[in-house]
Amino acid sequence: MTTIASNLQAVRNAIAKAAAVAGRVPDDIALLAVSKTFPPAAMREAYHAGQTAFGESYAQEALEKIVALHDLPIEWHFIGPVQSNKTRAIAENFVWVHSVDRLKIAERLSAQRPQNLPPLNVCMQVNVSGEDSKSGVAPDEVAGLAQAVARLPQLRLRGLMAIPAPSDDVATQRLPFAQLRQLRDKLNSQGLALDTLSMGMSHDFAAAIVEGATMVRVGSAIFGLRDYGGK
Repeated sequence: MTTIASNLQAVRNAIAKAAAVAGRVPDDIALLAVSKTFPPAAMREAYHAGQTAFGESYAQEALEKIVALHDLPIEWHFIGPVQSNKTRAIAENFVWVHSVDRLKIAERLSAQRPQNLPPLNVCMQVNVSGEDSKSGVAPDEVAGLAQAVARLPQLRLRGLMAIPAPSDDVATQRLPFAQLRQLRDKLNSQGLALDTLSMGMSHDFAAAIVEGATMVRVGSAIFGLRDYGGK
């Protein structure tokens, strides 16, 4: 087994273990392999080890990979900050966008989503830790933005995403994930039908699963340490 394949199996085992702790079914938790900065060859290895959903943060890099891997039926997720000048490329080439945090961006994605494609699945990114360096809508502004995004014709609002401040303490890790789950539940009580909590990365996905994550975004635990090369 290749290193990537064995890493993938280890991550799947860890997801199953965390699900068991939470009294959940492992199949209810999707694994998104975060492939930003890693080459198409690494992604091809992961695909042949059974991974079909991949997350990218840089539009131009992702478009090059989409061309290089056009022969594989990959489910492409955009998880980075969405720039206005990249919305058309993202709307045309991705199945999911996890990082919507402004109505202007959502409106552009909706307007530029090709009519022959299904609605674009989107999550709203919430800045649960209040970090100035992080993208995301403030928790107290989520409800208004969610209602507006849910009305856009070529989008399907699926849920919420967060990247909390890192911590090595499990109890501390759980707090922002619990906050995101409570926000999702509140929105659903207001008439929305959100089924996705995109939360948890390589260092904290077990805590996210305990708090209800339906999709975890794992990169380094699958592909190894990342070399950003100036990015």
